[in-house]
Amino acid sequence: MAVKETRVEVEINGEYYKLKGEESPEHMIMVSQHVDRVIKQVIARNPKLPYTSAAVLAAVNIASELTKLQQDYDNLVRMMDTDSKD
Repeated sequence: MAVKETRVEVEINGEYYKLKGEESPEHMIMVSQHVDRVIKQVIARNPKLPYTSAAVLAAVNIASELTKLQQDYDNLVRMMDTDSKD
């Protein structure tokens, strides 16, 4: 079965990007809005920061969020495994 490809145009920090992928348009827009928010937060803290640096710092912030969530998830799974063995 062929995978349906989604295409959507999004705006991130005033720039337009055409995205394509296997996720729903709603998901792609939601993710793009999150990236836009984080980049704008980074720029608000340091308005003289070049855009590429702001984008990299935003990526680091988002990766940090993801890592923390993954650790929380792993801890919950371990706790559930421990509880089910008792």
